[in-house]
Amino acid sequence: MDNPILAAVNQTLQASSRAIEAIPGSDIVINYIKNSYQNDPFRVVLELGLAVFAVKYMLSKKYRIDPSHIKLTEKEIDELVAEWQPEPLVQPLSDIQRMELEKTQVIAGHQGPKPKMLSSGKNLLNLASTNFLGYINNEDIKEKAIETLRNYGVGSCGPPGFYGTLDVHINLEKDIARFLGTEKAIIYSQNFSTISSVIAAFSKRGDIIVADDGCNFAIQKGTQISRSNIKWFKHNDMADLERVLESIKKETATSKKRPLTRRFIVTEGLFQNFGDIAPLDKIMELKEKYKYRVILDESNSFGLLGKNGRGLTEVFNISPKRVDMIIGSMATALSGTGGFCAGSKEVVEHQRLSGQAFVFSAAMPAMLAVCASEAIKILETPEKGNKLLKDMNDNAAAFRNVVVSAPQAIEVSSDVGSPILHLRFPKNALSAAGITTRDEEKYLLQEIVDEVAVKDGLLITRAKYVESQEMFLPRPSIRISICATHARKDVEKAAQAIKASFVKAVSKRK
Repeated sequence: MDNPILAAVNQTLQASSRAIEAIPGSDIVINYIKNSYQNDPFRVVLELGLAVFAVKYMLSKKYRIDPSHIKLTEKEIDELVAEWQPEPLVQPLSDIQRMELEKTQVIAGHQGPKPKMLSSGKNLLNLASTNFLGYINNEDIKEKAIETLRNYGVGSCGPPGFYGTLDVHINLEKDIARFLGTEKAIIYSQNFSTISSVIAAFSKRGDIIVADDGCNFAIQKGTQISRSNIKWFKHNDMADLERVLESIKKETATSKKRPLTRRFIVTEGLFQNFGDIAPLDKIMELKEKYKYRVILDESNSFGLLGKNGRGLTEVFNISPKRVDMIIGSMATALSGTGGFCAGSKEVVEHQRLSGQAFVFSAAMPAMLAVCASEAIKILETPEKGNKLLKDMNDNAAAFRNVVVSAPQAIEVSSDVGSPILHLRFPKNALSAAGITTRDEEKYLLQEIVDEVAVKDGLLITRAKYVESQEMFLPRPSIRISICATHARKDVEKAAQAIKASFVKAVSKRK
């Protein structure tokens, strides 16, 4: 005899089945569920879980304000609003920061060797610009920029990996690789983020970076972003570099796990904060001895150092292919924008997907890419490029010869051949003058900046830093940039004036 309960259940299921089949399109849903269960049961479980969660969420108790809370009157609310004081978005300016804003010179009109100042209307000899080879005022480059602007417009309107890459960008990458002598090159839109992005693209958590403690702020940020194990060696001290490499080797040898790590030596070619040059030949010897990769930041040396402006590899006669990654700037020597990384095909192509500043930034404007290509072509032309480099080097040597003649008042950290000169007070001179704090030293340097601007018609600047974030904060200095377009007599006269101001600043405080 049939069980009445089972018969009732069976009858109910049959009625439900007929009701579902009567719904238009129900057979498609039923077949979908059957196929999904047979082919992908995990998907069915996941979808059921999501459906249960949705039903539970819809039926859950909604949030209600606790009625027991004290209800404020309109008057009490107005009083609380009147008493509330918002926190400042930024910290109040310090005295030194306020002074910097008040003393900052503003150029009216275009740049050049002697731009016009907005405040005074006077033309000052510009020793604060990175227009080292005078490309900003080059008429041929200006004509190319205008022509490109008319053909391509202003912006690229997209990231390089999507639709921002144009033929002029590809040509610029080829020009950089050809000029340096590397297999390939990749361009970035921002100079500062180039080196930090390159470091983070290759060095990850657990990898080892050995870096010079005199490196610029962008390199410091790159090492932080990478989350690697960072070891610092004393600025340009090859004995200390070898000590650090040897200590890492010993630590690895005694480690039980001996993890497989990537290892990098990071340094600058021409140091932005000091104006001296890295001993690349010694670094390459240690690289090969201890099996490291070298990341060389030539942001301040590309286009400026070497017989033809090819940077440190040309200075030391080292094949650029031996350096794993060469990073450069197009915002200094080429008077353009952005940066680049040159190296092997594998190194470059890896960055097209892993270089964050490349992937997540709009491509540089077409006209600036063309300007950089034209600047490289000028450097490749012997009669033009060599003359520019010779004029710049001669001016730098003339300026240096004057300021080094007063060692009692001026300390020059820059190497011979560097167009970037950092002028500082000797420590013994500061002690004799009773200068004990960093702010006092900055005020004294600013007095020199202001004096030579008014008295001698010179535009110079103190070196500026993000002091709260610098890992190894350099001493205050005046940063001088020597350009090829400066007249020799003007450079020598400026050096004499600055030297006299340094001597005067030290002597009057004794």
